[in-house]
Amino acid sequence: MSPAPMPQTVPLLLMLAAIWLAPSAWAAAEIEVKVGAAHFPPYTVRPEQGADTGLLPQLVEALNNVQQRYRFVLVPTSIQRRFGDFQQGRTDMAIFENPAWGWQQIPHESVDMGLEDAEVFVAHRQPGRDQAYFSDLKGKRLALYSGYHYAFADFNADPKYLADTYNATLTYSHDSNLLMVQRGRAEVALVTRSYFSDFLVRNPQSAEQLLASDRVDQVYHHYALLRPGAPISGPAFAGLLQSLRANGELLKIFQPYRITVSTPKAD
Repeated sequence: MSPAPMPQTVPLLLMLAAIWLAPSAWAAAEIEVKVGAAHFPPYTVRPEQGADTGLLPQLVEALNNVQQRYRFVLVPTSIQRRFGDFQQGRTDMAIFENPAWGWQQIPHESVDMGLEDAEVFVAHRQPGRDQAYFSDLKGKRLALYSGYHYAFADFNADPKYLADTYNATLTYSHDSNLLMVQRGRAEVALVTRSYFSDFLVRNPQSAEQLLASDRVDQVYHHYALLRPGAPISGPAFAGLLQSLRANGELLKIFQPYRITVSTPKAD
């Protein structure tokens, strides 16, 4: 006796099950890449408090949308703790970094992101005060962000050194530093051009009270730093950035903050 023919509904059910399971299989195949998120406004804003604002979350979302092989996730860290988290594998990548900012002795692979910002000096507008005011910092009270590496101080971020050498007050708020200048409690603050632009959007009344320097303390040429053994290679990450550069996403994210988007030069 020949076996009874299989009902037509069984292959159909198997096909539907395969289609239903396929997205789950794809999701399971995604490779997780842990991106360190340290408070560095406007790039990253209070990630330790669960905030999802800033340029880094926007970039991570764009990276996840442009491909399906990797899943980039944010891991909160801090300016001071980010080195240890990177070395111990709690994070795979540090984005919007520069190898000169304390990474010299830490093994890593650098990827040029083709993004440039700049650190500028900000003072209180006063009659007769012009750009010459920023030429000499001696004797001026500075408002700085604790943990940051400044070019004028030879990238020495030691709080005692900055306080003793440059009469600096160190805080954990760029807004506070700018308001200290505006209220006469400090004479010069340093902020990124991107942050100052965002601050003036949020505080338009300050535009007539604050003067930004043409002098640049340092150009922020941003890099992504990958730890040895990271689940994504430098060339692969560079390729994803190029995809976002080509489809206009990088420009859409960074141009409103006066951050220059360009194609990195070939090595």
